[in-house]
Amino acid sequence: MTDERRIRSIAIVGGGTAGWLAASILARAAPAGTAISVIESGQIAPIGVGEASIPPFIDLLRLLGIETHEFVRATGATYKLGILYRDWLAPGHEYWHPFGTFGATVGRRPFHHYWHHAVAADLNPRIAEFSLCAALAEAGKFRFPDPRAQGVAAGMRYALHFDATTVAGYLRQFAAGLGVQRYERTVATATRRADGFIDEIIFTDGGRLGADLYIDCSGFQGVLIEQVLNSGYVDWGAVLPCDRAVAAPTAMSAAPPPYTLASARSAGWQWRIPLQQRFGNGYVYCSSHLSDAAAIDDLLGKVGAPLSEPRVLRFTAGHRQRLWSHNCVALGLACGFLEPLESTSIQLVINGVFNLLDHFPDRDFDPANIGAYNRELIEEFEHIRDFLVLHYWATRRIDTPFWRDVQTVRLPQTLVQRIELYQGTGRIRARAGELFTDLSWFYVFAGLGLRPAAPDPLIDATARAGAQRLIQALQQNIAREVRGAPSHESYFAAGQPAAADLPGSAVPG
Repeated sequence: MTDERRIRSIAIVGGGTAGWLAASILARAAPAGTAISVIESGQIAPIGVGEASIPPFIDLLRLLGIETHEFVRATGATYKLGILYRDWLAPGHEYWHPFGTFGATVGRRPFHHYWHHAVAADLNPRIAEFSLCAALAEAGKFRFPDPRAQGVAAGMRYALHFDATTVAGYLRQFAAGLGVQRYERTVATATRRADGFIDEIIFTDGGRLGADLYIDCSGFQGVLIEQVLNSGYVDWGAVLPCDRAVAAPTAMSAAPPPYTLASARSAGWQWRIPLQQRFGNGYVYCSSHLSDAAAIDDLLGKVGAPLSEPRVLRFTAGHRQRLWSHNCVALGLACGFLEPLESTSIQLVINGVFNLLDHFPDRDFDPANIGAYNRELIEEFEHIRDFLVLHYWATRRIDTPFWRDVQTVRLPQTLVQRIELYQGTGRIRARAGELFTDLSWFYVFAGLGLRPAAPDPLIDATARAGAQRLIQALQQNIAREVRGAPSHESYFAAGQPAAADLPGSAVPG
């Protein structure tokens, strides 16, 4: 690429978490001299449905040079060790999708195969006996990973819960320190060149701004990617029928637990996300089974008086047909939407930016490069879609019309293949680079009661005998780590020591 063909300016339309995440990453990674601007309207309130992340978010903070404990202090965030699913298999049932390692590999066989043998032998194993993250979460405790540690503590992973609006403000200041320019304007439309590329964006006050590359973070409306470029939308409502969410914060009524709670409800599911000063609550539901008014009443009946007026959000599960079109890349809600059941919304933004860096263009905007970007991101959307659909399909609930309906959906063939492989052999073949590993799939399969027809034949009686000694050691080590860990709440108490000084702590980054 000759110097005169390189991208010299990037305009991001829309602030919020998506826009400022993109600005922060690009300001760190784009070629020196690239002018980056964010156009943020003060007239449009951020949506902020997702207030939970997954462990790669911590890796992002490290990449940006942001200390995790400083970020937590500045944003009122809390720590997250996984997700507790309640009432999904049946009312009263719970299961974990924790972070970190599970058991230990024995003879090159993943530990979940030994779990299958224990289940078949009616030993009633529990996930928290072999997952330190699940055990700490159950106890309301937390500790940082210690890369110097041996045993179960070395496999710790964690993420964060946070208020999306507060985080957007934090990242706005961070990006400004890296030279990102902010314009408080509202984009009305854009002009296009003869070849269909965006030429300039036009503000509602008549002003204009041109750039080489545009990033659309304008939310569901897709001001550039849809309203100007007519990208089109792939609708997944047939397999993910929830199309509404009502969100309402409530006062902190108990110590914040270090996990997200996802509870199945009559027409969808409810989230509870603990922050330092409040709980974030929401009900994701299907409008053909529940009205907006009934959803609000139902949610408030569970969580109590809200701190602000409940907000109803409307969405359609799916993604743009072209996530990158011409010289415009869509991120966040402008790109697509998958319900926050597995806290993937923010990670999809991060992965979208990283993939843009992997396919960073020059001003020729090679079509093959754009096509490769779109294929990779769409495959990621499809992978997450399948993972979410599994949560609904595998339930045994038939107590409401919604739950009866979701068990009759026609599954994507890619999901059918994963289910058949697991049910036949207990094996899970996650592909390299997929957001959810074989371990994540195992937690949902096992949590929702799916069992393989036959345990792994490579695990013979001798291997099981050796594994039994390992199992006992794992149980003892995890119990010891939990006993010695401080409470999650202690990390946010007034006058607390720095996170790095807490017992058993080692702050990454």
